[in-house]
Amino acid sequence: MKPAPILTTLSLALGTFTLAAEVPPDRSILPIHEPVYPHSSVMDVRKAPAAPPRFDIKAPAGAPNVLIVLLDDMGFGQSSCFGGPIHMPTADRLGNAGLRYNQFHTAALCSPTRAALLSGRNHHMTNFGSIAETATAYPGNTGQRPGNVAPLATMLRYNGYSTAAFGKSHETAAWEVSASGPTDRWPTRSGFDKFYGFIGGEANQWAPTIYDGMTRVELPKDPNYHFMTDMTDQAVRWVRTVKSLTPDKPFFIYFAPGAIHAPHHVPKDWIAKYQGKFDQGWDKLREETLARQIKLGVVPPGTKLAPKPDAIKDWDTLGADEKKLFARQMEVLAGYGEYADTEIGRLVDAIGDLGQLDNTLVFYIAGDNGASAEGGMAGVFNENSYFNGMSETVADVLKHYDELGGPSAYSHCAAGWAVAGDTPFTWTKQVCSSYGGTRNGMIVHWPKRVTTRGEVRSQWHHVIDIAPTILEAAGLPEPKRVDGVTQTPIEGVSMLYSFNDARAKDQHLTQYFEIFGNRAIYSDGWLAGTVHRAPWELKPRTALETDVWELYDTRADFSLASDLAKKIPAKLKEMQALFLKEAQKYNVLPIDDRTLERFNASLVGRPDLMAGRNSLTVYEGMIGMSENVFINIKNRSHTITAKVEIPTSGANGVILAQAGRFGGWSLYLKDGKPTYTYNFLGVERFTIAAVQALPPGKAILRYEFAYDGGGLAKGGMGAIFINEIKVAEGRIEHTQPMAFSGDEGADVGEDGETPVTEDYGIPAPYKFTGKIDKITIDLKEMPAVDKANESKLREETDRKKALSD
Repeated sequence: MKPAPILTTLSLALGTFTLAAEVPPDRSILPIHEPVYPHSSVMDVRKAPAAPPRFDIKAPAGAPNVLIVLLDDMGFGQSSCFGGPIHMPTADRLGNAGLRYNQFHTAALCSPTRAALLSGRNHHMTNFGSIAETATAYPGNTGQRPGNVAPLATMLRYNGYSTAAFGKSHETAAWEVSASGPTDRWPTRSGFDKFYGFIGGEANQWAPTIYDGMTRVELPKDPNYHFMTDMTDQAVRWVRTVKSLTPDKPFFIYFAPGAIHAPHHVPKDWIAKYQGKFDQGWDKLREETLARQIKLGVVPPGTKLAPKPDAIKDWDTLGADEKKLFARQMEVLAGYGEYADTEIGRLVDAIGDLGQLDNTLVFYIAGDNGASAEGGMAGVFNENSYFNGMSETVADVLKHYDELGGPSAYSHCAAGWAVAGDTPFTWTKQVCSSYGGTRNGMIVHWPKRVTTRGEVRSQWHHVIDIAPTILEAAGLPEPKRVDGVTQTPIEGVSMLYSFNDARAKDQHLTQYFEIFGNRAIYSDGWLAGTVHRAPWELKPRTALETDVWELYDTRADFSLASDLAKKIPAKLKEMQALFLKEAQKYNVLPIDDRTLERFNASLVGRPDLMAGRNSLTVYEGMIGMSENVFINIKNRSHTITAKVEIPTSGANGVILAQAGRFGGWSLYLKDGKPTYTYNFLGVERFTIAAVQALPPGKAILRYEFAYDGGGLAKGGMGAIFINEIKVAEGRIEHTQPMAFSGDEGADVGEDGETPVTEDYGIPAPYKFTGKIDKITIDLKEMPAVDKANESKLREETDRKKALSD
């Protein structure tokens, strides 16, 4: 592939610009330097030599378009393309016309996988040893991508690509997602010309918090709105636009749906397609999936099912209500998966309609880690219950059987389905020491360069191999300096060698894994690892030094069913030593398996915008403030004081609200009357309202909450004051102790996404029709006993919340 030449040195001769040298551009230093042109001494442009050629960076001739599709929380055994029960016609179509990689690996957790994918470096080298919400001060875990790790999108953009990202972005530090920034690690400052999606671990697919670039998007007033369709519409519109305006300029699209991460949200018609298809239960489903995998050739003949974790009950021992509920949960999840894949198909078709699919290198990665077991043993109707330490019984969730998947649910499924979704392996997401946590099906489709169709590739590869593959396919070198910063070398290896050679020898020979103390090392067919803590276990099983390690010969034992640690102790010792060597090399040490402490920002050195503050003043237009950047009112007395101005016609709408339908609170005017509603986990609402409307003119509206104390999640008395006169009071029986929402924030002057209450009486987003001067939230001192209890429970709940991301 011949690089496009660039004019580097020009001289004046015979009254015209003449080329002194025509050499290929130096693409190892980005951005590519613009040529230096001599200054003119000619007064009149009519007498001046012809202008020099315009400096224009172009991708190498023939460089392919690139499409990376990354699904969320999908296990190796879930997609039909890899033998699973979820019908995925787009994945099947691309796999049948391209290649299926059956030994492709991720980092076992969201942010680490994504940071590695988008850089070509191991996740600790990007400072994403875990997710941003659990960042520490230690290098490798700060949650902030360093300057010496340039993103793939930046490399491609500086080399003449149009770049865009759609969907989930979980590579920005949680405390940086505010107007105060810094915005250096937002998508549109990480190499993407276009970003349309949500920032964080999860989103309500019916009512997400969406950014277009760095600007919040107000959702359309469409009762059938779903983000999966919206993000696909946006991607189709963008690719059509750039190919219309610049047909010869290649594009790079990173398409990362929230599917099939919780909450599981999907239109009912898609759920109905799976009615009754999971009544056999997760044990039988594992057997059926393995049989299909062997028939497809993505799992070798003779492969045995690895044992289930002890905590997962046999399906036959469950009661009738459990079976009914759990089967429905899987119907919802499967419908969600097929729906997402079908939308992906619309994007693929759009690229095809433009005549671009033949030279588009597609990577379809079915999961950023193994299937998620974070729904616990019974699943949940409202994930916020779990985050707040409130248990939901099977009977509780069954009451909402018909709501699962819909806008009134925020649900997750039972862990047994995650184990089945990771067939034929034992473990799930988070457990990077098992292929159940790291093995994900991956499809490559590139008709122009892949000469075979429908074949399986069994070379061992890792997510860090995608970036170097793209660079080699585009004829681009690995950059040595980007934006003036010397780069750390890309640590992955190109997969291009395997595209047309099924028998090519593996080139990725060694790879470490580590997530929260779970860790492993792969080397030339051998895998050694330890399960330090299962996803449903609140604490590590033992100290790091006394972990029990396992050893597998993956060449003969595809499913990791036969532990050889006791039979070949010398090999295990060799592998453990190799892990420590690689861990030191790639910034993994010190290993941080802390649970409670790691969620206390002050203890681990993580920035906290509200640290040490007992007061926050906010203003009109401040919306979408996540719990990471908003003052914490939970478990303590507080006041909310709003200076407002009411027009002569009166006013309605929200003054200040936090979160929404699944838990939160709102101070608002209804029919002009000051009102406060506290929404407890979506199941109970407490409303305090004045009987008279605010008169026209300026007013000071204050809400006071006197917390009962004596522990967490207690109730208290609420009162509303107008110009220091009490006009209403009432009791709030209980409150949420730890979290309001993982995706909805606090809004001044409106209640975005889902409403705290359905009783505003005006259309969404329930904007205040008066004027807000400012609002001040003041916290009262918390009793010492409550402070200690809150600190302990908050850390534990934050651990659950972050790990679910």
